Amino acid sequence: MKNFAVPQVTSRTDSGGFVTPEGTIYVSKPFRSKSSKKLRAMISFAPRESHFDINNKASGTNEFRGFFSLFWISMFIFTVSTYIRSIETSGHALNLRFATMFSRDAITLAISDAVLVSSTALCVPFAKAISKGWIRYHWLGLMIQHALQTLVLVSAISWSFNRQWPWVQSGFFTLHTLVMIMKVHSYMTVNGHLQLVSETSQSLLNDLRKATESAGGWEQAIQDAQAHRAELDSHSTREHTPSGTPSSLEGTTTSYVDAPTAAALRQRLAAVSEAPIPVKRKEEPVNSPLVLVDHPNEGISAMAVDYSELDRELTSAGPCSVTYPNNITFKNFAVYQLIPTLVYELEYPRTDRIRPLYVFEKTVATFGTFALLYTVTETFILPRASNYGDSSFLRALLDLALPFMIAYLLLFYIIFECICNGFAELSYFADRQFYEDWWNSTSWDEFSRKWNKPVHTFLLHHVYASTMTSYQLSRGWAMFITFLVSAVVHELVMTVVTKKFRFYLFFLQIFQIPLIMLSRMPVIKRNKLLGNVVFWLGLYAGFPLLCVGYVAY
Repeated sequence: MKNFAVPQVTSRTDSGGFVTPEGTIYVSKPFRSKSSKKLRAMISFAPRESHFDINNKASGTNEFRGFFSLFWISMFIFTVSTYIRSIETSGHALNLRFATMFSRDAITLAISDAVLVSSTALCVPFAKAISKGWIRYHWLGLMIQHALQTLVLVSAISWSFNRQWPWVQSGFFTLHTLVMIMKVHSYMTVNGHLQLVSETSQSLLNDLRKATESAGGWEQAIQDAQAHRAELDSHSTREHTPSGTPSSLEGTTTSYVDAPTAAALRQRLAAVSEAPIPVKRKEEPVNSPLVLVDHPNEGISAMAVDYSELDRELTSAGPCSVTYPNNITFKNFAVYQLIPTLVYELEYPRTDRIRPLYVFEKTVATFGTFALLYTVTETFILPRASNYGDSSFLRALLDLALPFMIAYLLLFYIIFECICNGFAELSYFADRQFYEDWWNSTSWDEFSRKWNKPVHTFLLHHVYASTMTSYQLSRGWAMFITFLVSAVVHELVMTVVTKKFRFYLFFLQIFQIPLIMLSRMPVIKRNKLLGNVVFWLGLYAGFPLLCVGYVAY
């Protein structure tokens, strides 16, 4: 189960569940089982699958599901007709010049990528050194972290230029380097923050022990807190079965936690969903500092409440109850590298098994869709892009608009539906929401939130929220910084791929900011159809415009 310190509840279900971007969480009321006298609660997690997954029952009952089948049938007919036309004119279906280009220096690329991925494991001993107190994360560890990230990025770009790789190899290696940097950045940032929380928690515990000296000592304070809680809970708890959880949901994972943890989880979820649920607070384990939350002395009780908040942040609420710094292991980091997410957490929502047929389906879909992508790229994009001088600027945009849109849709499907879901299945990762319904976007900010959820979540956590927290920036400035960072990274990739400094993509991305402000005007915001049409026209024009711009100028 996901660490409940950060869930974003979007709505509530009729059965009392909390709908989050990762799925639906159900927290039962505390109960006592017949086999155990310990008070506990049951937490169930129903994962949310991606829109185009054939196992997604919601998408399977959507009234537009037939268009999904129509798209793939049309692509198959289009590809077959393209092959037949090519055979009739040139004697072969494909000339494979593009394949020769992107397969060049493939062994060196594979070795370079393996070295890149292996080098990220160095952050495990680095995080261990920080947890031991050998290195202070603020600010020495932070400076070392950013210096190493910069070194990796510069080395990858330099190596790409040194090998004189074509645009496919250089683009892949640069993008994968950026993904690894984001993963490592999140891993170090989260563990660095948890180290600060751990130190604060230990300091607060020491202060709490000193405060209890005036109340008769630690043991006496524990007894007074238990007695005070007994007065508040004078009525006995009747044995009952858990309620408020789904009775039968396919793919649901279940775990059991102690009653205080469940109460805290329900309170946090109810608070962010603006639908409070009255929850009775139950007793903590004997001699635990958390018991002092019920101490009659308000000062001791307040300190215990602060300590309990910090203590819960250091432990995941899932079935494994991963606790910092026990999470800093090579095994934990290896699992994190396999999971298709860019934001590190102590524990993720997990599935209970790997479905071999599902992995086979995604593997076949990956190679099949790539064959279509290759056909579109070699037949309709590369020849027209390279022969730009034979036609006018507007004609080039018109000829490239549809092929680029088809290529974009196919590439999106390969990455976010096939590859991400495949790795999620292999790593038992239950959160399959790698994208939302971006095709219904009515503005560019909605598109940026929905089409690439892993990167959006990373920017939200480690750029947008981080700048507001660290530098006390307003939301407007934080949004500008986030767009600036995104624009710089996108332009960096284009520079490596095209070997040109043009900044066309940079300015187009920055230009989205005034467009976002414009789209929030009531007269435009109310007309969703117009907003969606403008979005699609912009997407249609953007790809060929960038291609012609970077190739010809």
